[in-house]
This record gives sequence, structure tokens and C-alpha cells, in this order.
Amino acid sequence: MLAAVPVVDTGVDLTPDRGRTINRFFVPGKEDVGPGDSRAAPVIERIRGLSDAAVVVAMRDVDSRFADQYPALQEMFEHHAALVAPRLDPHTELSTDRRLLLGAAFTHEYSIEGAALCNPSIVLHPQQPGTGDTAFVLSVRGIGEGHRSSIGFRTGTITSDGKVTVDVPAALPGTAPATPANHHRSVLRLKLAELDDDHENAAFVLGPLPGQFDDAELERRLAALRADAATRNHTDTTLANLDHLARCSYQVTFPESTDLSQRVLWPHSPTESHGMEDARFVEIVDASGPRYCATYTAFDGINVMQNLLTTEDFLTFTVSPMAGAAARGKGLALFPRRVGGRFVALSRADRETNSIAYSDDLRCWDSSQTIQTPQRAWEIVQLGNCGSPIETPDGWLVLTHGVGAMRTYSIGAMLLDLDEPHRVVAALEQPLLTPDRDHRHGYVPNVVYSCGALAIGDRLVLPYGVGDQTISIATLSIRELVDAMGTPVIEQLPI
Repeated sequence: MLAAVPVVDTGVDLTPDRGRTINRFFVPGKEDVGPGDSRAAPVIERIRGLSDAAVVVAMRDVDSRFADQYPALQEMFEHHAALVAPRLDPHTELSTDRRLLLGAAFTHEYSIEGAALCNPSIVLHPQQPGTGDTAFVLSVRGIGEGHRSSIGFRTGTITSDGKVTVDVPAALPGTAPATPANHHRSVLRLKLAELDDDHENAAFVLGPLPGQFDDAELERRLAALRADAATRNHTDTTLANLDHLARCSYQVTFPESTDLSQRVLWPHSPTESHGMEDARFVEIVDASGPRYCATYTAFDGINVMQNLLTTEDFLTFTVSPMAGAAARGKGLALFPRRVGGRFVALSRADRETNSIAYSDDLRCWDSSQTIQTPQRAWEIVQLGNCGSPIETPDGWLVLTHGVGAMRTYSIGAMLLDLDEPHRVVAALEQPLLTPDRDHRHGYVPNVVYSCGALAIGDRLVLPYGVGDQTISIATLSIRELVDAMGTPVIEQLPI
């Protein structure tokens, strides 16, 4: 690796484990690619046509291959059988084995890291060992079949002399069912405006609602809109938009008995149906918000948007959409505290420059101010951030990514003013990390990329993806990094 300052390779090399699998509901014919027509009906009929003996043999085979790996396998088959039961005649009676085989036919294993493990971020673990070592939580992006991404976790420790150890992840990763979460009126109002929804309808539904409300309160307002449809225009559009947006807020809670490395955040809302990408976790340190927040890219197969993920304990996670011009696209990264009484974030809404945005509620980001444009050869295609800023006595330390020739991603750095973060006070002229001969190849070649680093004293712990395939961790001195920066030559625009 080419380094503008001395960088220490910790020897950590996390590779994708294809054996880390979850079970998913599967409808034949509705795979992620292909024509997409359901073949559920003929599959059900073929299962009904099997002899009792053939059904027993088939289920013995399934149990012999999968029961040891999935302790709750039969419960899952029962659940999936219930999902397809509406296609059966209500008077149909199935034996236990035939019902389980029906559920098994509509189930498949999914390797959450089948293609890659990449784009990590890192925060302090909520529970510290008290031994002088520092425990951390590492978020990881697992990519599987169909390029569908999920968010997973690893844990580890950093000793006082800088040794980094990542714990072996526990077996049997799993997801958690989604339950409804509260909605935010400000977000829905801004989202409807972005969709050019009927202003009168939006005001009628949202106006009487409190700042936060649940599904039942929203449904009462939607019922009122339906009742008044005869005197209004476009009510069907407003109803459809609000139904879609309401399904974007949810909560998942994992059993306390699970290890953090077993907890997999899997897409539940329509906007993230094809993946949850590049989570940028940060610990909010001024008690003005949830303890841990992450922005991530929600991908529905065509469109991308930013979602907010919050948790107090890495056991219960709440997801809600974000809105506003600065929250479009990819790469929103939150500051760990308010500045001047407002939340702050790095934005790349225009897809090629680094900007600063402000918000009163962590969810609505109306506009952004460009602070850095591509100028150097290694960043000439586009710029972005590599996670949330880190507060230092010298300013906000921001790790950046720059894309140059041959779509090569490198990691750089800049320093922002503590009180006026729209002011860039220093920046690296050369990359901190860039792919070398040993770090070129992977799922996406010529990429080094991070979604967040951690400061422990003067030591910066920097996890980063290599080739969008594996994860390495480096450490370096924050003092040496800041001292290596030069005064930026870009013009500072007024905020």
C-alpha cells in the first residue's frame, strides 16, 4: 500500500465464509433474475400427488442434511407452508410430513457472504472489558447471490500496544422478524413532496398527526382520506404512496441469547428489497440522539436511497427512511454530535463531490454545501467519504475516497473546522491507501474502501475492504496524519 504517512498492517484478513447461511422463503419462478412468473401452483400440485412413502423418504433426506445446522428447521417449514396455504383448498388436509415437505419446497438456503465480505465500519462496543483493552463492533457488508447485500457484525479487541484481534464469528447466523415502527411526519411530508404528491391530500392526512405516530394513527387518517375521495383528486396515488412509505419503517429484535456475530440485518422494506449496502455506523456522543446510528444505502433493484438505522444495544434495531436533497444517492455519513445546535452530515448527493448538510432531526436533510471537488489525479472521477468524521483537537478528521483512472478507489483524508465544518482546513495531497499489486483483485478490482474508522487516543483503527471482496485492518497515528496534510487550494464557499 502507498502511504502518505506510516500505516501499520495489523495482519487481520477477514474473508467471506460461504458456510454462513440463512434460510429464506423461496417461490419457484420468482427468483431474483429471469421472467419472474410464479410456479407455486404446479409445485403444490406435484407435492400433493406424491405417495405417502415418497413424502416420508423426502423429508428424511431433508432432515438428514439440514436438521443439525438449523435447530428450528421444522418451525420454519411450518411457517413457509402457512404462507402458501391460501393456494390450497381450505378443506384440504395434509399429513405432518406432507405439510413440512410443502414448506421445504418453498425454502432455500442463502449464503450471506457467498460473493463477498467488504465495506466495514467500526465503533466502540457498548460493553467494555475493563482490562485496559478496547472492545469494538465491526459492521460488515455481506454480498450473496444476486448481489443482494445484508449487514452483519464482528467483534474484537485492541490492546494498548495496538494489537487488533477479531473474534471468530459464532455459527448459525440468523435474521429477525420485522415489526412496525413509528413514522415521522416530517419525513413523510418531505417524501410526498419529492414524489410530487397532491399537496392538499398530503396536508389532509399528515396535518392532524403528531411528530411521531404509529400505523394505527396513520390508518385512521387514510380512512378519512378514502371517505372523502369523492371531493378530491389523486387520492389513490396518495394512498399508494403512503402505504409504500409506511412499510419503510420497521424494527427487528434479536434474542438476547444470540451472539452479536449471529445477528444479520436482512432487507424487509420495499426500498431495500435488493440490499442494504455500506452501513456507516457512528456512536452519538452528546446524548442528543440514539446511542448508535448508521446510514446505509437501500437498493430496490433500480433506485437507491438513504435509510437511518438506530440502536442502543445492537439487540434491537429501528429502521426509518431519510428525506431531502442531501440524503439522495449514496454515502451520507453522520457527525457524532451536533454542531451549532444542529445535526451535521457529509453528503455526496451529486455523486462526485463532498458536501456538508445540516438537519434538526437526523432524518430530513434539505440541502448541502459543496466543500471538496475532484482535483487530483487519484480522485479525478469522483470523491466521497469513508465514514463519519472523527473529532480531534485540530478539527474533524474525515477519511475520503477518491476514484481515478481504471476506476481505482483510494483512501484520502481531510480536516474540517470544528465549529464551521463547511471549512476545509487541510487535506492530503497523496492517498493514504491505494490498491497495490497484492490488493488489486477481488469482486470489484482496484478498490480499497472503508465505511468508518475509530480513534483510540492517538491511534486510528482503519478497517477497509479490499477489492470489495475481503476486509483488512490498518492502524496509524492521527498526529502524523494531521501533520502530513497541506493547506487546501480549493476556494471555500460561504455556507
